[in-house]
Amino acid sequence: MNLILWREYGAEIHQALTQMYQHKLRTALTLLGMIFGVGAVIAMLSVGEGAEQEALKMIESMGVRNLVLNSKPMDNEAQKTVREHSIGLHLHDITAIKDSLPFIHNWSGEKQLKVYSLFSAHGRSDAGVQGVSPSYFTLSAFHLAKGRTFTLEDDSHFAQVAVLGPEAARSLFPQGPALGGLIKINHQWFTVVGVLADRPQLKSSIEGVKLGGERNQVFIPLHTALKKMAFNGLENQLDRIKLALNEGVSPSLAALAVKAVVLRRHGGETDFSLVVPADLLAQHQQTQNIFNIVMACVAGISLLVGGIGIMNIMLATVLERTGEIGLLRALGARQRDIARQFLIESMVISVTGGVVGIGFGLLLAWVIAIVAGWPVAWSGFAILLSLAMCMAVGIGFGFYPARKAARLDPISALQRD
Repeated sequence: MNLILWREYGAEIHQALTQMYQHKLRTALTLLGMIFGVGAVIAMLSVGEGAEQEALKMIESMGVRNLVLNSKPMDNEAQKTVREHSIGLHLHDITAIKDSLPFIHNWSGEKQLKVYSLFSAHGRSDAGVQGVSPSYFTLSAFHLAKGRTFTLEDDSHFAQVAVLGPEAARSLFPQGPALGGLIKINHQWFTVVGVLADRPQLKSSIEGVKLGGERNQVFIPLHTALKKMAFNGLENQLDRIKLALNEGVSPSLAALAVKAVVLRRHGGETDFSLVVPADLLAQHQQTQNIFNIVMACVAGISLLVGGIGIMNIMLATVLERTGEIGLLRALGARQRDIARQFLIESMVISVTGGVVGIGFGLLLAWVIAIVAGWPVAWSGFAILLSLAMCMAVGIGFGFYPARKAARLDPISALQRD
């Protein structure tokens, strides 16, 4: 099949390449529009794909099927006023939510501790320390590099064990393995039972909501933290609660029910905020779509300019080769043969510009990633789409010159030459 196609179109393709080679400067100037247009498409889609993947990774740490309750930071006076009606986020809130709402199948609580001393026999660290439920690591989609996480027995028996983030592990144990080592948090010693797997550093927030930070964190069992660490009497017992929803439950509707339960327990005080990761992702995607539309318009204008350049060069070619066209018609060439030849030349120019533009786009995306710090991801779809657009531009803007060449009167064409 390929051999048959080459025999049928090979001569026209070879002739088109010859024409391009004979008019190098003119061809290069014509290709610039296509190169910039395709390069813009590739770079735009690469940046968009990279942003999408990063957003998914960031949301993954919260859980798309989760709801997140956060305590609101307040000064002492405001806290005293609120405490007249509400004790803040508490384990009892979780019990009430589970008893009232059957679509909650898992949960985790978090408490950020105030640390004035964190060290081991091998090094010191400025890492944060959190008390977390055993299910925290599952709901946050964290993976272990070594060891294990907490068990229900660790939590209920107030075990003094710790899981380290990768950066905290490196600072506390710079010269050896952290697993099995001892660390001192304030006045308590803990045994390291696990180290989290390292992963690329993500942005610290999405749509204004802070995320991440696990790289430089030390985690201890929640009940151990609540039992053995000192707290201000006005503090919330928990800083954050994650609730995992059953499949098929709308996160937005579930959030309304959860908010109603917690508000009732807190005496109507809104001393908490409720985050719906699925809504954050949808909001981010909407913002990204606007960015993609703007970039697509810019790329489309570049392709339009490139297409106009191709039409201009093909019209000039028709004028230059009027005598050749007349001779071919006189020798028996049909109108469709002439039209096909010029259409193929137009497509060869546009596809050549597209191939060069793809390389330019990949280079441009790489430069953007380095200079702007934006994430990029290569997409096979983007490359195929760009080539398809090039072929469409070649056919669309080459049609009129091809038609004009095909409709030339052979006698007039020969006389004009």
